[in-house]
Amino acid sequence: MLQEGSGDVVRTLVRLALLLVLLTAAPVLALRWWNPVTSAYMLRARIHATLAHDRAYRTQYLWVDLEHISPNAALAVIASEDQRFPFHAGFDFRSIRQAVRASERGKRLRGASTISQQVARNLFLWPGRSYVRKALEAWLTVLLEASWPKERILEVYLNIAQFGRGVYGVEAASRRFFHEPATRLTPDQAALLAAVLPNPLLLKVASPSRYVLERRDWIVGQMRRLGGDAYLESVEKPPRR
Repeated sequence: MLQEGSGDVVRTLVRLALLLVLLTAAPVLALRWWNPVTSAYMLRARIHATLAHDRAYRTQYLWVDLEHISPNAALAVIASEDQRFPFHAGFDFRSIRQAVRASERGKRLRGASTISQQVARNLFLWPGRSYVRKALEAWLTVLLEASWPKERILEVYLNIAQFGRGVYGVEAASRRFFHEPATRLTPDQAALLAAVLPNPLLLKVASPSRYVLERRDWIVGQMRRLGGDAYLESVEKPPRR
């Protein structure tokens, strides 16, 4: 009886695991071709504003295809957030090791999330540091890297990243802060947008602090160091891993 009961438990767990795979793989695969109309982070912000009776809150989100986004914006977010984006399989273990070593030397533990991980988190999950969320993020990152080309991951990231309160995507951000479409972003403007990505509610594009301006200048320097637009060719045709 005990063995029979154990077998039932195992079968139930297998079915649940298969259901989880199906429920997560289906939307990830579909969004390879369908542009998302919203994200988990946008929905969460809207719900919080509704519960707080914040009638002034508005979600600003305008999807544009990658070819209608300035290469400066693509290069700026890579320079700022994930310089090994074209070369890794979703996880930058080199940056993770560097972050851990810096923490061991007494420095503040900095994030080492790749662009792929941020897409998985922003599109499907919620903020936090729980093991459940991190496990789901890792699994979704694997799915993204397995089913989407790098260009699609970058395109979705540029469209759902938050650049201010209620401002999502480079098109909405460019129109809000520079009164220009994203296709016209200059290197300095793109770097300024990328500079607030670590905390777009605290760091401001419209009234940048000294830290934000210094970070903008650093990002511009990194964009040049990476080789400018030529570096983006490695996103279009990533080397074999």
